[in-house]
Amino acid sequence: MKKQNRLRTSYTSMMARVAALLMTWEVILFLIFVVVIIVNSYLSPYFLDLFNILDTTFNFMEKAIVALPMILVIICGDIDISVAGIIALSSLLMGMVSAAGAPTGVVVLVGLGTGLSAGALNGFLITRVGIPAIAVTIGSMSLFRGISYAVLGDQAYTKYPESFAFFGQGYIGNTIIPFELVLFIVLAIVFGLLLHRTTFGRKVYAIGNNPISARFSGVRVNRIRWGVFSLTGTMSGLAAILLTSRIGSTRPNIASGWELEIITTVVLGGVAISGGKGNILGVIIGIFLIGFLKFGMGLINVPGKVMNIVIGFLLIFAIMLPGYIRALRDRSLLKRQREKPGKTSPRLAG
Repeated sequence: MKKQNRLRTSYTSMMARVAALLMTWEVILFLIFVVVIIVNSYLSPYFLDLFNILDTTFNFMEKAIVALPMILVIICGDIDISVAGIIALSSLLMGMVSAAGAPTGVVVLVGLGTGLSAGALNGFLITRVGIPAIAVTIGSMSLFRGISYAVLGDQAYTKYPESFAFFGQGYIGNTIIPFELVLFIVLAIVFGLLLHRTTFGRKVYAIGNNPISARFSGVRVNRIRWGVFSLTGTMSGLAAILLTSRIGSTRPNIASGWELEIITTVVLGGVAISGGKGNILGVIIGIFLIGFLKFGMGLINVPGKVMNIVIGFLLIFAIMLPGYIRALRDRSLLKRQREKPGKTSPRLAG
């Protein structure tokens, strides 16, 4: 009898752990992703073509790369709305030096350097001057984009070295695997280790949960935040290199509206907009979910405005569902507590 009770208890415990796992946002998001794959495969015979699937990643890898440092920014409790403006400014300066005859290596360094400088400026104004992140990045977004429009107007830079095209259009060796996809996978691993396996990552979570407590615990809050904004700027510069290489030109409206799409992806991936919570895995699933959802809708000629509506509903669903899951979990826990023998129901006790 005791053995049966132990087995029953063990089985109940195992089922509770499985249920808890199935109710995590990453698993739910993955199941939604599987549904999207199945539906798209049914609606279009071209969706599951391996070349098409790999090739469509060109359309969202630059956003995905910027989303990685954006995770750190939002977990810290901040926001960066200037990333698309940094891409525009970086692309502008790359176009200028390329038009002057600079080789590919110099063009790449200018793109990365511009992104780093812009991100460091944001971080300085936020941490040293004390201006809120949303105010700083809205202002710098307008500044960086405005510089691009002031310099270019309705013109464009189109003269780039031939070898520069590889970054945004190239494949690994003689395969059909895009260079951008491989670069994103490498960066995702690096950011995953940084966030989840280092002291720096633990400090980021601590700042997002309670910056005052983190400061009293010895965390150099402003230094960490400045580093996170600088990193976001650098990754925006990298995205500018990839995007400019892919389209082969620099225009003032390059990457227009990307800041909201990137933030949407990060929030969809389970990162709390209030800070202190989130992980890399959920965001990676969210990136491919949105990317393949748009790809599938494109194959059946869904208009772009309708795509935005679908993505908007998906974001609202993503924000509401975790709260609903927590409510169900709390209700289930309360029910189990009431059913325990020898325990008085809270309602009866009252």
